[in-house]
Amino acid sequence: MSVRVRYAPSPTGSPHVGNIRDALFKHYFAKHHGGVNILRIEDTDRTRYIPGVEEEIVDSLNWLGIEFQEGFGVGGDHGPYRQSERKEAGIYAREIQKLLESGHAYKAFDTSEELAEMREFQQINKQPIGYYGGVWRDATPAMVEQAEREGKPMVIRLRIPRNDTIVIHDAIRGRIEWDSNTVDDPVLIKSDGMPTYHFAAMVDDHLMGITHIMRGEEWISSAPKHAVLFDAFGWERPVFVHCPVINGKDGKKLSKRHGDTKCLDYRAAGYLPRALKNFIALIGWAPGGDRELMTDAEIAEAFDLDGLQPAPGVFDLEKLRWMNGWYIRSLELESLRSEVAAFVERGEWREYFGRPTDDPELLKKNQATLAGLETLALGLSGDREYAGAAIALEQERVATLADFGEATAFFFQDEPPMDEKAVAKWLTVPHARDLFESLISFLEGPAPSGPGADGHDGACPSRGVKVEECEAFIRGYGEKMGLEKMGPVVHPVRVALTGKTVGPGLFELMSLLGPSRMVRRLRRLL
Repeated sequence: MSVRVRYAPSPTGSPHVGNIRDALFKHYFAKHHGGVNILRIEDTDRTRYIPGVEEEIVDSLNWLGIEFQEGFGVGGDHGPYRQSERKEAGIYAREIQKLLESGHAYKAFDTSEELAEMREFQQINKQPIGYYGGVWRDATPAMVEQAEREGKPMVIRLRIPRNDTIVIHDAIRGRIEWDSNTVDDPVLIKSDGMPTYHFAAMVDDHLMGITHIMRGEEWISSAPKHAVLFDAFGWERPVFVHCPVINGKDGKKLSKRHGDTKCLDYRAAGYLPRALKNFIALIGWAPGGDRELMTDAEIAEAFDLDGLQPAPGVFDLEKLRWMNGWYIRSLELESLRSEVAAFVERGEWREYFGRPTDDPELLKKNQATLAGLETLALGLSGDREYAGAAIALEQERVATLADFGEATAFFFQDEPPMDEKAVAKWLTVPHARDLFESLISFLEGPAPSGPGADGHDGACPSRGVKVEECEAFIRGYGEKMGLEKMGPVVHPVRVALTGKTVGPGLFELMSLLGPSRMVRRLRRLL
């Protein structure tokens, strides 16, 4: 079988993690089988249509590198690929007429009040809630003609067979069956003439040659209606694949409380697309073995339906952060600098981290992230080479691109804020003043190995200072003081220069800061 799948988003809301997993599964399934992945826009629900969402969908897919061989924005032999345009082309009118003529569909003229009374009666009598025929399922042609002459609003419904068993085979769960008497007659064409999902999606799936309908398990209850619709047309059913839901670590359905669900929020928060793809692909799918960190090609090679799990997948934000950090550390330095610069210059983080929140801890954290990124933005707009070197020093210590802001801020601040606990612990040691004065003398003195990096010698704070020269000073001072460990020298210097007790290697950051910056900071403390 030549595999053909479709990703068919509706522009009624921003694409979230569940939508993106749906798109990724189809992307990898098509690549695995050398098949076709189609992008179709399902915009028939005009009451919920949100302008701009269509563009956001495309932006999300492009950012993640999800490929389509056919469809909206790509072209192909089965267009148009926007359902509103397919409706205007008369595709659905043609197909619904076939069902009406064969008796598999019927016109229903119930008013909203009559439908409400029907549901109320069903609730009172503890009957299944839904439309099981009313007066119109078996109405005479004369009744229908009379209602049409009177101009009554109508819908067209599918006639579900009664006293039968509807069976589908799900690729993940196997055989699933329903008593047809418990399946209500779904609306196929709404009163405004627009097709419903139940009708348009299935008609398009057939006409576009879709071989596998891959979707969330929340659609299982609709599967018998769709199976009956295919049978009514005499069409071969595609393979049904109902993927598991996504839960948070607490076992509850994924929602905002578990972290961001909107796809592009992860771009604004500083996640790499390759990390997000790798992470989401593993939610509800197992490649076999203990593999987790996988390239796009490796996932495509391994992805098939037998790896999909019936149990809910778990969204673990900490795991995503770990995975993203691994991908950041695996970047070549030039790629890293380019990624960080592009992230900072795109500026989406300003809106993302500036959102209002009732959580005081989150607010404090977001404000620190914003301040750090603004500082990094200024640094990148100035000495880009210096900023790039600072980014490189922090590569091993961050989990997201946004983390680079706060992590590198001290490189660009004339007076880095001081951590009070660090000051109290390390800037009060008995030898602190002597240590700082000795370091100033070292930095303002002649270069240890002759002329400085800028061609000058003598007392010159602008000269460069090498990593090994910084290390030699720190170790030499410790030996002079008779200290067994370097901590009482390393930590006071680090706090004096950065305001923090943690950071990249001290000798490397000293070399990058350079004599002028270090002398200014040390004199400030003294």
